[in-house]
Amino acid sequence: MTPALEPLRRIAAYALCADSDDRVLLVRASPRSGTPGVWSLPGGAVDHGEDPNHTVVRETAAETGLSIAVTGLRDVLADMRSLPHRGVTIHTDRLIYQGSVRGGNLYDRIGQPTDLARWVTLDEAKGMPLRPFTATALGLPAEPIDLRPDEAPDFPSFYAVPGPDGLHRAQRFAAYAVATDPGGHVLLTRVSEGYPGAGCWHLPGGGTDYGEQPGAALIRELVEETGQRGRLVELLGVASHRDAASLGPEGYPIDWHGVRAFYRVAVDTPAPPTVGDVGGSTCEARWFGPQEIAELPTDRMTEVTAEAMRAVQLA
Repeated sequence: MTPALEPLRRIAAYALCADSDDRVLLVRASPRSGTPGVWSLPGGAVDHGEDPNHTVVRETAAETGLSIAVTGLRDVLADMRSLPHRGVTIHTDRLIYQGSVRGGNLYDRIGQPTDLARWVTLDEAKGMPLRPFTATALGLPAEPIDLRPDEAPDFPSFYAVPGPDGLHRAQRFAAYAVATDPGGHVLLTRVSEGYPGAGCWHLPGGGTDYGEQPGAALIRELVEETGQRGRLVELLGVASHRDAASLGPEGYPIDWHGVRAFYRVAVDTPAPPTVGDVGGSTCEARWFGPQEIAELPTDRMTEVTAEAMRAVQLA
């Protein structure tokens, strides 16, 4: 049995880069890490308020000596990892970006959490100890290298800590749906009074639970918020948004940093929307026709909803 450890959450971004010989860029964990000798994609934790696109560029440069450009988003994964020597279990939401190298030179590091960076072929990678998320990103079988808890520990859905500027800080990972029915109607939810964006129309979805994959979380949220059962079609993208003094039901301003994954979801058999989580952040759910979406003023939508509608050319 895994001992009881303090649960933590973090968001991290990683680069999947290939060279002209189809070799991939990997870094090795040093003795300072929880899994010394294990290889992974370069990357690391997203700082509060930082756009993950910037994180992956910064971390790849620090770990490998190479400057990269982000060329796309490959996948979003989540996993739990227990580190008894640190007394913690960490849930990490991992954003896997495609990257291309612009310049720099590989270097080795001394006394850091990663110590080597190398270009390796997929055949070579098959014989190397890989972090499970890295093996998955490379399309290889994932070995059980990480120590995992037997079950997800209790962790509050809302978790804020005092920041250096006097405000409480909260970083949250969430998954949202651009959900459509066979007739092209779009499903939106209205934000309840007392919550940021009150009265505005919002995409269905919300924060993921500890130990939960984002896709599974989104399908769960869709049922809870709207009564609809959907299926994931594709990952549309990830957005980062910071509201430095958001006032919600907590009653005090919070420096919020939200990182949100957006998915296209098909609801093959739509039903009249019903809000299951009465008294929560959603007070209404409704299907909108394509023309209604086009005519919906942007000030009646949350910022992320307006961005998503433009991205998929629905508004």
